[in-house]
Amino acid sequence: MATTTTLPKTVFAVDVPNHELLKMAYEAYLANNRQASATTLRRGEVRGGGKKPHKQKGTGRARAGSIRSPLWRGGGVTFGPLGNENYKKQLNVKAKRTAIRQALTLAAQANKVVIAEATTTGKTKEIAAFLAEHNTSTRRALIVVDEKSNEMIRATANVKNVELVRAMYLSVFHILNADTIVMSPAALKAVEAWLGEEKA
Repeated sequence: MATTTTLPKTVFAVDVPNHELLKMAYEAYLANNRQASATTLRRGEVRGGGKKPHKQKGTGRARAGSIRSPLWRGGGVTFGPLGNENYKKQLNVKAKRTAIRQALTLAAQANKVVIAEATTTGKTKEIAAFLAEHNTSTRRALIVVDEKSNEMIRATANVKNVELVRAMYLSVFHILNADTIVMSPAALKAVEAWLGEEKA
């Protein structure tokens, strides 16, 4: 496995004072990929309830104008999700890049980073053999490439616990969830060019 001495220190050996920024970046990734698919019906949208359930006075019961009141079983929902909620969390570019550097630093310190070129003709068994060669066949592996090829996509699609990602789309979520990060030399150069120098 590669060590921190073989990796650019500007990316893989930065200061990690705490995990607060990593937590923010991780939660932002999850929130930004969350779909607002839950919906509920308000009292005006629930079918039925047009008739007053009982007369206003004389029954000893509380006043009621509709059986679809939120107070009744089968009624509408008060303040429920409507399907247009915005769960996105903003994290500025500088903070996001710093968080990725910190995640890569922790991965390098834990000897999780492997610099190797994965070549395939599109066959799953070739990728499986490659991962077994680097002792990652039974763990969650993240393969980082400079550019995704159709052969690589096809070869990794059916391999369990393997995720293929372009270097420019690395995230704290991908890095922290991987037991091993297999990065091609070209991808390493792309990551260094992207994160090696602080952008204004």
